[in-house]
Amino acid sequence: MTVAVETGLWQLDTGASSVALRHKSMWGLVAAKGVFAIVSGGGEVAADGTVTGTLVLDAASIDTKNAKRDTHLRSADFFDVEKYPEITYAVRAAELGADGAVKVSGRLTVRGISRPHDFTARLSRADGDAVTLDATFTVDRNEFGITLNQLGMMGGLTTITTTLRFTRAVA
Repeated sequence: MTVAVETGLWQLDTGASSVALRHKSMWGLVAAKGVFAIVSGGGEVAADGTVTGTLVLDAASIDTKNAKRDTHLRSADFFDVEKYPEITYAVRAAELGADGAVKVSGRLTVRGISRPHDFTARLSRADGDAVTLDATFTVDRNEFGITLNQLGMMGGLTTITTTLRFTRAVA
């Protein structure tokens, strides 16, 4: 599949986009799952084909369907939303392959700590006015200062699953 994405500004369609996380706890026996209810972002495709953009997650909007766990995730033990209300991913480059794979390079910032993070997304839909990317990748929470691990219950990587739909921004 070869698709040319139009140059210009693109805005995240928040109603058609989602960002979810999954992390095994209880020594890998139970998976804690959640979604960020508030996401925003946008990007630009320049005339030379370069892509830049930003995805912003409201860290306090994490919803695991367990109020006690959500409160703990918002605390200084995890996301520390009082000091760091946003989690961001700044896209530095995105390259579309012939098979619909999109290699994305950028920087992930959690708790004020930025790290390079690259992943491969899949272009699941594209037309002149909308582009949808799906991706699943892992993040090591320890790299961002989220190190709480009582009794060794929460080791391993966190899996992030996204569906991001961008629409052409109206000038």
